[in-house]
Amino acid sequence: MKETSDRAAGFFYELGILQTMKRSGQDYLGSGTQSIADHVFRTAMIGYTMAKMTGCDADKVLKMCMFHDLEESRTGDLNYLQQNYVTSDDEKALSHVVKGLAIEPEVNETIDEYAAQQSQEALLAKDADTLELIFFLKEQKDKGNQQADNWIRTASQRLKTEIGKELMQSALDSMYYEWWYNSGENWRRGNKNW
Repeated sequence: MKETSDRAAGFFYELGILQTMKRSGQDYLGSGTQSIADHVFRTAMIGYTMAKMTGCDADKVLKMCMFHDLEESRTGDLNYLQQNYVTSDDEKALSHVVKGLAIEPEVNETIDEYAAQQSQEALLAKDADTLELIFFLKEQKDKGNQQADNWIRTASQRLKTEIGKELMQSALDSMYYEWWYNSGENWRRGNKNW
């Protein structure tokens, strides 16, 4: 049991790398910072919500979203420009990340389905990944980064599901801060007696 616990502890430390490892595309975008873990968290929330909205297997979509970038703790986040010059052995890296863990078979099976892009759940998970990028880019655009529009146009072409396209349009039709700024007058008064 100690060996199993030691292996799990090592995995949990490895996950911590994803909290500090920066997504690489932002250097080229010119604004914003986001760790891989930041990206994965919002991707998982988007995917889970989309699955619930469409009646798909939400747990399966959630797992795909959570696991989709695990290998990046070992490979880093190679953006599209870097991928023209560097080839990453993602399968090997992922197999090393989960080797000997109780979740190993489930992660491998889940990622195989995600990579095949044949099931509705896999399509939703991939769209969640793309939508997370679009939401991040829209935030940067709303903060003044004009280049973000070019990236949004490119990323939007990757969306495959109707719900993904609808959510993208809703994101583009609003400012990133409207969820709180336009929520009523309470934000102006607060609860302080100034």
